[in-house]
Amino acid sequence: MIDLSVDLGKGLVLSNPLLTASGTFGYGDEISDLNVFDYLGGLVTKSITLMPRAGNPPPRITETPAGMLNSIGLANIGVDAFLESKVPFYRQLNKKVIVNIAGSKPEEYIAVLEKLTTQDWVAAFEINVSCPNVKEGGIEFGKDPVVLGNLVRQLRALTGKFLIIKLTPNVTDIVSLALSGQENGADALSLINTVYGAAIDIYTRRPKIHTVIGGLSGPAIKPIALAHLIKVHRAVSLPLIGIGGISNGADVIEFMLAGASAVELGTVNFYNPLAAREIVAFLIKYCEDQKIKCLREIVGQLQSA
Repeated sequence: MIDLSVDLGKGLVLSNPLLTASGTFGYGDEISDLNVFDYLGGLVTKSITLMPRAGNPPPRITETPAGMLNSIGLANIGVDAFLESKVPFYRQLNKKVIVNIAGSKPEEYIAVLEKLTTQDWVAAFEINVSCPNVKEGGIEFGKDPVVLGNLVRQLRALTGKFLIIKLTPNVTDIVSLALSGQENGADALSLINTVYGAAIDIYTRRPKIHTVIGGLSGPAIKPIALAHLIKVHRAVSLPLIGIGGISNGADVIEFMLAGASAVELGTVNFYNPLAAREIVAFLIKYCEDQKIKCLREIVGQLQSA
């Protein structure tokens, strides 16, 4: 038997390295009839904020060559409605549930975390730091190592649960942010979030999404994600979760060789909702062909050129 399990530390063990990227599977219950959860190591929820958010006006999603541009605006039902309506589903899911949290000031992150940290079905938190910090003049938490470190330190003091910091690629030096997360109490880092992008309709001469600039995801950003992952893996000792353009089993192997202990599937879910099943089959065959008994043996085993 091939062992696909992943141990991220502090008791967070996944049956395989496949997670859903925040926002691409909704809350999870919307796609429960697809029977895909058997092939996932866990579920990452869409971002949860303190108060409900309607998100940005449409249009807020458009296809691009080898990718997707989105500007959803963190639309969600808010933490209170989330607790009221989603808990029964998570309790019976029999999969690790990682709740993604977002906010525009530290107090919002703190309030959401305090409401959720006592929930026994929550396996971990993933902190979305690509949000404007209104107290710091609109700078995103994830763009300033000091601002990020302060936030991580405050959240670490409030919970003993596994804490993942999701890093943005839209910075000059992602390593300094990774180190800030590590030094201030993060248990793991996930990277990367979406890359800035835009698309224009040449006939109407209008942008294809309402906010003009949005987040680019999908296969187009995979080389960018891998490069950031390699840089961060060389600099930190924390477990890493790779994100960005992962579409098939070979992509998963690439990310693990680059240093990812687990990965998140995002845009692929929109055009191939059963991708996880196909990826698991590939991973098993890859291990058999390579005579690997335990998949996690390959983490960080990228060889020099």
